[in-house]
Amino acid sequence: MAPGGSACKEVLEFRLPISDDDIATKKSEATSITTKSSTGVGGKHGIYSSNGVHELLECPVCTSMMYPPIHQCPNGHTLCSNCKIRVHNCCPTCRRDLGNIRCLALEKVAESLEVPCRYQYSGCHDIFPYYSKFKHEQNCRFRPYSCPCAGSECPVMGDIPTLVAHLKDDHEVDMHDGSTFNHRYVKSNPHEVENATWMLTVFNCFGRQFCLHFEAFQLGIAPVYMAFLRFMGDENEAKKFNYSLEVGANGRKLIWQGIPRSIRHSHRKVRDGQDGLIIQRSLALYFSGGDRQELKLRIAGRIWKED
Repeated sequence: MAPGGSACKEVLEFRLPISDDDIATKKSEATSITTKSSTGVGGKHGIYSSNGVHELLECPVCTSMMYPPIHQCPNGHTLCSNCKIRVHNCCPTCRRDLGNIRCLALEKVAESLEVPCRYQYSGCHDIFPYYSKFKHEQNCRFRPYSCPCAGSECPVMGDIPTLVAHLKDDHEVDMHDGSTFNHRYVKSNPHEVENATWMLTVFNCFGRQFCLHFEAFQLGIAPVYMAFLRFMGDENEAKKFNYSLEVGANGRKLIWQGIPRSIRHSHRKVRDGQDGLIIQRSLALYFSGGDRQELKLRIAGRIWKED
């Protein structure tokens, strides 16, 4: 033990498992100071040199880039604040008690750095001050999308072509070409349906993809059915399109017209915001005809692009 030091309990594992996505992230973050730059949208566009400075800012436990507060032990070994808790305040390098020492010099070095977005390999070529990078990445238009399937809690993420292939191959969703549709939804015992989700349908038109959702849920104390469309792309692109949905029978008709929401918004957020065609259960059963004991709804729709 070093003079004046204190021993701490054995820590069994210091390096946490990392996924392929994390490895790709570290590769993109493993870029150092900018040597040349010109102004770009949202940041700078530059050429990078590799001088190893980024290694000083990589946490030895989780391998993520460190942000203030950056902690160090009495021997100068550093780690991030999250991992300080994980290792029970014991330095993973020399086993000294960490205490509450801040590495102010390293925090100051980080302030002077400009680094690339972690999504540079997806197409974002802007660079940012070290402490601004994280905020940018939370809203970067090149960040991956989550699988749009509702209720499956699918962990798959990727760009749009990757997700389209994933929906077709793994979820076996209905894929249709064209900007108009007429879908039929059937449920043999609708009175037992309080939270139900029908199979997602994907439409290919205007060179883009749209997801049609239909589900049953409780709106307050009232059971309702809801249909809505989501756009497979960012919000600014979604605003270029409009869609309409129509359901009815027996001389009655409900029509909804709106702008598709981006899949950046979860299906739950769109549903809870009631941004779609909402049909009360009693009216849905009336539209179904017969003895009102079976749900048989036809929902027609159209997608068009604003000039």
